[in-house]
Amino acid sequence: MAAEQTNPVDVAEAVPPEKLGPWIAEHVAGASGTVEVTQIAGGSSNLTFRVRDGEHDWVLRRPPLHHVLATAHDMGREHRVQSALQVTDVPVATQVASCADESVIGAPFYMMARLDGIVYDDVDATASLTEEQGRAASFELIDVLARLHAVDFESVGLGDFGRPAGYLERQMRRWQTQWEKSKTIEMPVVDEVARRLERHLPTDSRHAIVHGDYSFNNTMFRRDDPAHMQAVLDWEMSTLGDPLVDIGSVAVYWTDVGEIMWRNRKAQAHRANAGFPDVDTLLERYAATSGTDLSQIDFYRAFATYKLAVIAQGGARRVEHTDPERAERVTGTVQQLADLALELTMGYA
Repeated sequence: MAAEQTNPVDVAEAVPPEKLGPWIAEHVAGASGTVEVTQIAGGSSNLTFRVRDGEHDWVLRRPPLHHVLATAHDMGREHRVQSALQVTDVPVATQVASCADESVIGAPFYMMARLDGIVYDDVDATASLTEEQGRAASFELIDVLARLHAVDFESVGLGDFGRPAGYLERQMRRWQTQWEKSKTIEMPVVDEVARRLERHLPTDSRHAIVHGDYSFNNTMFRRDDPAHMQAVLDWEMSTLGDPLVDIGSVAVYWTDVGEIMWRNRKAQAHRANAGFPDVDTLLERYAATSGTDLSQIDFYRAFATYKLAVIAQGGARRVEHTDPERAERVTGTVQQLADLALELTMGYA
């Protein structure tokens, strides 16, 4: 999600080097006990840090420092799904180690190899792409998603990673609960969208590994081959369920919702290059590649927009006392997203 830019955190509090170093020396072969830690990203979602010991270069992920909601920010799940996918044709970062012992740095965390690639998260990142590369990168985004959804989750040891039957019903309950725990003001439009979605839940499609927040913003492409994906990032919402949730997310990021989410950056990356296809072309590509019926895609667009509104509100809640101006801005984003979700559900009124 990209509603707000990253706010720095106190690295010494989030990842104390004097505690992390000895743990790494004990659990990672060839590592020393002295590490340097710098923040890469995070602030309203899981936090990401670069960790170096002079010879190795890793990335560490941990939950936010405050206001962590139950069922969210599960480091073990992020590490597990990426470890399982390492034997598939879905690109992920090499996993190094994980730790559930909160006494080490104050929270569970995991580590993976650091990748040097490009995230197409604004117009600067795509400025050097040719039109042909822009189109190829867009199709790569869709094709990797189709490959993820085609993974036999039982065969890679993820048969118990979620309960795919009844996934959409549980998702609606989950995000309604998250809204109730995160809201700082009453916003009736959010509740109305939830009611409309509940009344028109599609029947289960096929079951698959679901990323949960799939977009250019959560993928990294190779510097030497900019149309080839290096890794899918940010697996914090992954589970087993309805794969159309992911394609609904891609569809809304590609249109007006994406404009809202990226407004504090330099616009949406895919709108800076004429080679990037429109959203209908992307949907057609996914349908053809995966053999999936997308006749109910409008529900999934509306659900994705609703979910982003709830996630954004969680960010506002976490900073309402420390940065009230930012919280107010994010609440404005929540209102805009909720209004768009309402428009997308007009046929369900």
